[in-house]
Amino acid sequence: MTTEISPQRLENLNAFWEAANYLSVGQIYLLDNPLLRAPFKREHIKPRLLGHFGTSPGLTLIYAHLNRLIQDTDADLLLVVGPGHGGPAILACAYLEGCMTEVYPQLTMDIAGMNRFMRQFSWPGGIPSHVSPPTPGSIHEGGELGYALVHAYGSVFDNPNLITVCVVGDGEAETGPLAAGWHGNKFVNPLRDGAVLPILHLNGYKISGPTIFGRMPDAQITKFFEGCGYQVRFVEGDNPNLVHQALWETLDWSYSEIKKIQQTAKTEGVKGPAPWPMIVLRTPKGWTGPKIVDGKPIEGTFRAHQVPLAEVIKNPSHFQMLEEWLRSYHPDQHFDETGYPSPAVLSLIPRPPKRLGASPYANGGLLLKDLKLPDYTDYAVEVSSPGAVEEEATRQLGKFLRDVFKFNDQEQNFRIFCPDETQSNRLGEVFEVTKRMYLGDILSSDENLAPDGRVMEILSEHCCQGWLEGYLLTGRHGLF
Repeated sequence: MTTEISPQRLENLNAFWEAANYLSVGQIYLLDNPLLRAPFKREHIKPRLLGHFGTSPGLTLIYAHLNRLIQDTDADLLLVVGPGHGGPAILACAYLEGCMTEVYPQLTMDIAGMNRFMRQFSWPGGIPSHVSPPTPGSIHEGGELGYALVHAYGSVFDNPNLITVCVVGDGEAETGPLAAGWHGNKFVNPLRDGAVLPILHLNGYKISGPTIFGRMPDAQITKFFEGCGYQVRFVEGDNPNLVHQALWETLDWSYSEIKKIQQTAKTEGVKGPAPWPMIVLRTPKGWTGPKIVDGKPIEGTFRAHQVPLAEVIKNPSHFQMLEEWLRSYHPDQHFDETGYPSPAVLSLIPRPPKRLGASPYANGGLLLKDLKLPDYTDYAVEVSSPGAVEEEATRQLGKFLRDVFKFNDQEQNFRIFCPDETQSNRLGEVFEVTKRMYLGDILSSDENLAPDGRVMEILSEHCCQGWLEGYLLTGRHGLF
């Protein structure tokens, strides 16, 4: 799929991006005067500044472009945001699309509601600084570094119509769970599952130093992920117009590759792990923020990770720089006199059921069907007298779970997630009705392997737990 890049829609993309960036900065800094319509004063600034700006511009960029992709394809998308404290960005986007107001009616889309929206961020009685359960459209806790990718893969198992876009922070990519999580692509069956599109958000820095991937050359990064089985495309730069065009084209390519893989599986069958696409987005940390503060570079360095201007109340030059920074996003163009988003900003928002913040997949209770369970008393072991019977409790449990698979065969909404211990834990009776899920070569000496198996075995307990969590939170049932 390749859609024509319209100059007007590019302008609208940039308008949404600027408006979301403005709201991101406002959440970190502003206590009052949310659109700077009154003369800007120090009392309009929060007395304690909490939050992380460094990752925010990349996240708002991705969100804006996913909105465009949804408009053009009507795809079911779920967004999993791994960068730990990307809360300002995702909350800003959810506010612009109206989901914050729908979930929290007091956060009206006007100046008063915007003021409440900004004030509640990292504020007593408010909401956390990271993407978290109060964030519409989220199934992932942004402070739980390392689990974004496994949550994403868990969400697409048995969800054939879903594409989960997973943003992986390059700091998060240094954790053990995330490192193992890249292998989730080898457990996605394109005939019955959805797809995960990983986006490695490569802005180069952690809190106080460079990331491993951030200093790796593109060729080395490509080899790494091609070795993991992905098709890799880069989107790089610091010129917004060029980055907008590149990300538009790359998302179209990614969507086309996903659909091609799924269609090939339907016509030719599943012949091993598929070469799913992934994107490496390399943009400056703290992009569009202050470039130099007190003689030290900020944008594109570790100093942009949290609060780029930390002394805005005490330091007059910081205060002036904050106002200039906020106004650089042109809030008067992107919000009308009442504080409502402009037509250009709103033109990027998908139809209501398709908005990222309103995805039913992010609210598993909307999709959940009760699990059909056999009567557990049917599996009791009759003991006529003490010591008369030799039996294992877990083997009886295996029989029970075997029948759970049978009872729910039509719904296909139950899986076991196990770090290679199904048999050793005496649950082997489940293999009478299903197999271990495996897409690689199967040898004659192997046992109980099949590409449509419903027992998910990988030695990483992080993967098993994370897959289960993503599976449960999107409306299914499972056992670890």
